[in-house]
Amino acid sequence: MHILQPKHIKLKPEEAAKLLDSLNISSLQLPKISLDDPALPSECRAGDIVKIERKTKEGKSIYYRVVV
Repeated sequence: MHILQPKHIKLKPEEAAKLLDSLNISSLQLPKISLDDPALPSECRAGDIVKIERKTKEGKSIYYRVVV
């Protein structure tokens, strides 16, 4: 992983379910990220949800993507 690359973390199934429930959405409504993306952890499969942490001036921003 490169120093400038944001951290990509695969969510556990129970974490993903909790996230989707709190946002009141389905995984199909999340933005998508390709399985071929080199930033993804090697254990990711299609349908997994990935948490992306980016550093900002205010601290950090968190984004979620579903792997397709």
